[in-house]
Amino acid sequence: MQEPTIYARRERLSKITDGLGLGDAYDSTIERIKAQGGNRSRLGMGALMWISHAERQLTGQELCYALAVHLDSKWFNSDNIPSVTTLVVCCQGLIVVDQETSTVRLIHPTLQGYLSSNPDIFGQTHAAMAEICLTYLTSEQVKAMPADTPSTELDKSFLQYCSIYWGVHAKKELSEHANSLARELFEEYDGHISARLLLEQVEHLHLLDICRDCDKGFRFSELHCVSFFGILDDFIAYLDLDGINEGDFAENTPLLWAAYNGHDEAVRLLLTLHAKPDEPNMWGNTPLSYAAAGGHEEVVRRLLGSEEVNPDKPNNCGQTPLSHAAGCGHEGVVEILLRREEVSPDKPCNVGRTPLSYAAENGHGEVVKILLQREQVNPDKSDDCDGTPLWYAAAEGHEEVVKLLLERGKVNPDKPNWRGRTPLSYAAMEGHEGVVKILLRHEETSPDMPDNNEITPLGHAAGGGHEGVVKALLEREDVGPQYSGPTPLWLAINNGRTGIAKILLGRPDIHPDMGGSSGETLLVDAARYGYEEVVNMLLKYKVVNPNESDYDGMTPLSWAARGGHEEVVKMLLARDEVHPDSQDDHGQTPLLHAARKGHEGIVKMLLARDEVHPDSQDDHGQTPLLHAARNGHEGIVKLLLDRDVVNTGKPDHEGKTPLQNAAWGGHEGVVKMLLEREGVHPENEDCYGRTPLSSALARGHTGVVKMLLKPSEVNTKKPNSSGQTLLVPAAGHGQWRV
Repeated sequence: MQEPTIYARRERLSKITDGLGLGDAYDSTIERIKAQGGNRSRLGMGALMWISHAERQLTGQELCYALAVHLDSKWFNSDNIPSVTTLVVCCQGLIVVDQETSTVRLIHPTLQGYLSSNPDIFGQTHAAMAEICLTYLTSEQVKAMPADTPSTELDKSFLQYCSIYWGVHAKKELSEHANSLARELFEEYDGHISARLLLEQVEHLHLLDICRDCDKGFRFSELHCVSFFGILDDFIAYLDLDGINEGDFAENTPLLWAAYNGHDEAVRLLLTLHAKPDEPNMWGNTPLSYAAAGGHEEVVRRLLGSEEVNPDKPNNCGQTPLSHAAGCGHEGVVEILLRREEVSPDKPCNVGRTPLSYAAENGHGEVVKILLQREQVNPDKSDDCDGTPLWYAAAEGHEEVVKLLLERGKVNPDKPNWRGRTPLSYAAMEGHEGVVKILLRHEETSPDMPDNNEITPLGHAAGGGHEGVVKALLEREDVGPQYSGPTPLWLAINNGRTGIAKILLGRPDIHPDMGGSSGETLLVDAARYGYEEVVNMLLKYKVVNPNESDYDGMTPLSWAARGGHEEVVKMLLARDEVHPDSQDDHGQTPLLHAARKGHEGIVKMLLARDEVHPDSQDDHGQTPLLHAARNGHEGIVKLLLDRDVVNTGKPDHEGKTPLQNAAWGGHEGVVKMLLEREGVHPENEDCYGRTPLSSALARGHTGVVKMLLKPSEVNTKKPNSSGQTLLVPAAGHGQWRV
């Protein structure tokens, strides 16, 4: 293990395939680390201890902080923090840094095995780690940190690790010193930042929302804490047990926290101290609810041993302990609960969902088997949204559960939910090919049933891009092409599913010119989104009219020009029957759309066609030049100005000229080109009395103002139709330089 580089050390390790000599290699390296003496030895052995025994992978920064903690000091000295490079050297190359995640790990998996099988190397490992965590948490800097505003001066990630895992290490091994430090922490635990950081990692709590809405603020006592970690017996002599049934900020009792984390011994001890075994929190969950959800069988048995515990008690959402256990897949707990006569195996929650429904949704086949054996369980029971266990299993792709439910009998495979979607619809939508095939084999399944939006399973599969499902459905003779509503082909094209569009267009019963639900044709949609392959396929069909417009009068060419899809425009212009200058319902041509959006290549293609009028006006009197000038598309403006038929000063119905639009937008290059042309009058007013110069002044475009002031014919003192001179808009908009 004395090779000079990480690569060389890895190569050496990879050659030791039979394990012989590996222990000796590690032995000698550990001895060299220890032989360094002083701080180097301490850092090297400490780093190996933390990396090999931490509850999660540590970042380099966290490791450095851990090794900077001095147990005999109440002040965390940041000058003691070593560098990661120093640690790598002190460990004699046994650790490496992952550059992508910034985490530190051992050089080889066999080293973890070696360190775990030699516990005496580090002494009381977990006791030492608990001491370090607690020393850090009781340091002056951390104690001074407000609970709701973590300080940026200290590394929060190591603070989080200490807050979350000090009790885990203490449960494994607790020294007298760690015990003393924990008691010091408990003296002001309610307001300590570590209490909040501990609870922030509990997913269901929504801690910040609760504390904001709670009149009593944040409450989490030392008794709650030791119950959370399951170390109650180590601290019971020092705790005030009068609050044994008091709830924290969310009304969680100490017993509830012990049950939540599966600490059976702590649960036993709390029960002997007369903790209330069935006390719910603010959500109505009892200790049994959480023990069942966590799969803690011993705790469940212990709680059920109390006569005060209601084994079928629902929470505020109506979920029972059985529902929790079934939904989480805990077979053992399910069987324990079902042995109790008071437990209803088919009890619905507030939204009508049963334990079977939750188990089916999450794919817990063994739990489903257990529940289906009970005569009281209705395998086809609908919830408030008309979802059945089969529906949930199919939607999530749980093939085994789908088979179990169908084999059970008395299950309708075609039962729709409130949206009219059947199990097959959802399986097709999500691309669960295996479930689709299972359902299609069932004789009662209707493979072509539309939902409330008139979309069939084939339509859902086509829109979702699930080719395997599409092929499986098309193998059925009773799956039709669908002539109304959103068709499968329309959905495929609208969602860019080119491969599926090809499959569907290959069917003789599917019309290539079917429209969508809004009246647009398939070609319109394909052109709009620039799907070149689909456009090419559709144009091969004689029945496809390349000029047919949508509800706004826009043709495939208009949409392709507007979207900047040059290849599609080329394909369409190659068709003799395509009208390159067709107007939509607003009088706008493909050229106008392309000019407004700045698609210069398409403008060139359209201007090359004799049928295209480069100066046509839409319903507002606006021309392609006016749109291009407004948006500052200099290249397009130049192309249009090179056409003799283009009137450079033509105003729209409000009197706005291309020059005024360019001036308003501050497009100096366009203004310059227009001023060089005949027929452009800088003093022309629109119907509101605004000129190009006043527009530029109002917008603060100083460069354009300078350009417009150059022509000698501009009279800066001349009032407009409202009686205002140019000085008024300039001053009104703060343009004092002008």
